Amino acid sequence: MTEPSRQGRPVLLGQNQYGKAENRVVRITRDGATHHIKDLNVSVALSGDMDEVHLSGSNANVLPTDTTKNTVYAFAKEHGIESAEQFGIHLARHFVTSQEPIQRARVRIEEYAWERIEAPDAASRAPGADEARHSFVRKGQETRVTQITYDGEAWEVVSGLKDLVVMNSTNSEFWGYVKDRYTTLQEAHDRILATQVSSRWRFGWSGDEQRMPDWDKSYDEVRKHMLQAFADTYSLSLQQTLYEMGARIIDHRDEIDEVRFSLPNKHHFLVDLTPFGLENDSPDGAVYLAADRPYGLIEATVLRDGREPRIPVDLTNL
Repeated sequence: MTEPSRQGRPVLLGQNQYGKAENRVVRITRDGATHHIKDLNVSVALSGDMDEVHLSGSNANVLPTDTTKNTVYAFAKEHGIESAEQFGIHLARHFVTSQEPIQRARVRIEEYAWERIEAPDAASRAPGADEARHSFVRKGQETRVTQITYDGEAWEVVSGLKDLVVMNSTNSEFWGYVKDRYTTLQEAHDRILATQVSSRWRFGWSGDEQRMPDWDKSYDEVRKHMLQAFADTYSLSLQQTLYEMGARIIDHRDEIDEVRFSLPNKHHFLVDLTPFGLENDSPDGAVYLAADRPYGLIEATVLRDGREPRIPVDLTNL
């Protein structure tokens, strides 16, 4: 602890640290047409000879937290991310050895695992579509939901899922949109497309005189077709991808009459590494900032021909 302050007050400065918390970094490694993802949430805390910044406001020993953020992104590009542990070791060693006042570095990392979406059979693949080597689904995130309504005569079963996080690391564009004096968004001809799927689907089954669906099989098959359509669609907009996901479910699952989606656009922005002499978007891959808000929110219903929509527009009411 530091000595009592020079004003003579009986006050001591105890343990202190500072840093940049929750740096969301996504590293896409391109091995030809096959892509690999490392998705981390990195928090850095630094401590050492930092008393004066508290006692007098002197920043002479302070490495800005913005610099720690930049270091995370630059290291992701320069050194890659072999593992969360190895990446954290690189960072901690750098901070302690490169800045004399920094005597201790704590790096906490959360890693979000992704698995490749299973490619559809060649017979069911869309014409011209390649085997999916750039389409991923977040592991262990989704929640299965259902709502059953019965009025003594008829049944209504609406099932679905939420928090199913998916990503295409390429095969997505967004351009040709309306521009006005407030438009700053640059057109994109190759971008990451990622979303956190919330979906509900309504069954045609409504009475005991009908054959009851195999609920578990139906869920598995709807999810499969949803994911395969996401992976299979060369996307010019998230709206187009949404429609293809719903249409594929309606095409392949006779028991489903209606599907509704709420898809937040999980934006990924290329980090500008040119101030550090690094070319970010290169043939071997790139580093992105995964932004959580604000986000575009795309919502729509896809129906079987001849059916009326009955799923609430606002899925939070279901």
